[in-house]
Amino acid sequence: MSNVILPSSDADKQRIKGCVEEIANAMTMIQAQKDFIKEAVASCAEEVEVDKKYLRKLASIHYKQNLNEVIGEVEDVEALYESVMK
Repeated sequence: MSNVILPSSDADKQRIKGCVEEIANAMTMIQAQKDFIKEAVASCAEEVEVDKKYLRKLASIHYKQNLNEVIGEVEDVEALYESVMK
């Protein structure tokens, strides 16, 4: 037998069912937003001739508001690369 505890009350079953349905609906919305982002990046990249990876990176930096952190990481990688590979 498995370690799953099956709910015995109808109230618990309804609560779980409702929760699962809400989560599934949220997952559907998330997927729709991911599809929108993919299409927006592709469209913009084609129109302005900027590589998609840079548009995604710009959007990510803007969303996270972490430009200084990204710059610091790139500088660290550059310093490490120059130290090791020269």
